Amino acid sequence: MKTGRRTVAVAALVGALGLSVLNAPTAQAADTGITVSDIVINKGKPIVVGTTKEVRPSVTFNIALPAGLSTANPSGYTAHPFTYRGDLRKAVDTGAGYIGPGIYTCFEVDARHARCEGEFHIDPHWSRKQVDTNSAATTWKTAVVMRLWKASGGLKTEEYETRSKTVQLKRAAKATVGATPETVTKGKKITVTGKLTRANWSTKKYGGYSGRTVSLQYRASDATSFKTVKKVTTSSTGGLKTTVNASADGFYRWVYYGNTTTGTATSPVAYVDVR
Repeated sequence: MKTGRRTVAVAALVGALGLSVLNAPTAQAADTGITVSDIVINKGKPIVVGTTKEVRPSVTFNIALPAGLSTANPSGYTAHPFTYRGDLRKAVDTGAGYIGPGIYTCFEVDARHARCEGEFHIDPHWSRKQVDTNSAATTWKTAVVMRLWKASGGLKTEEYETRSKTVQLKRAAKATVGATPETVTKGKKITVTGKLTRANWSTKKYGGYSGRTVSLQYRASDATSFKTVKKVTTSSTGGLKTTVNASADGFYRWVYYGNTTTGTATSPVAYVDVR
């Protein structure tokens, strides 16, 4: 259960365009006195992105305000974390290689402290410039932006601070499976096939993932868990093929455990009736 009065719900738009700061007169860079801490993105797990669907990993953080500011007057300040790759200034100025919160809500702890939560919005569409190249599947750095606003609404000052925390972005993977014959005599051979593909952020399509070790798993009809029975390396096109001896009715599937640039993948199951 959340405690504290909800002080503000903020929409921070794509890239550095949030609150139209780029179109505002240049503000003097100075210490705002605001502290952003305890940042947790996607519960500390890697973020996996495909080719079309927007991904919304969670983000939580704390805000501490200096004397003169109050959580009761959220229009006087803005503060939130974001992730970036490459040059910080370029990411902030252009929105390329920048991922920030779409909407976050802050809950008042006391007059100068708030606990905030929300979502990052990652859209693989080429126009967003977030994951428009496969090189974006890497370790992203974290920074925070703090801004003070004039009573008239204009920007008074802003500052950016980097953080040691990092976020891993990964390309999504998919696996398929097939088993023949579907009905087989006990002790005979079963051929299990499939394919491992992963998202190509440059083409916005999935392509065969070659040279990967994938586990073939089996679960008997009367069992509750899968067990690995073989490990197979994908072909140049991502293809998978192997044979096993039929022992009992059951289900087969392929499981890929991912790596530093690519997420995990588990295929649907293929059922084989053994007689």
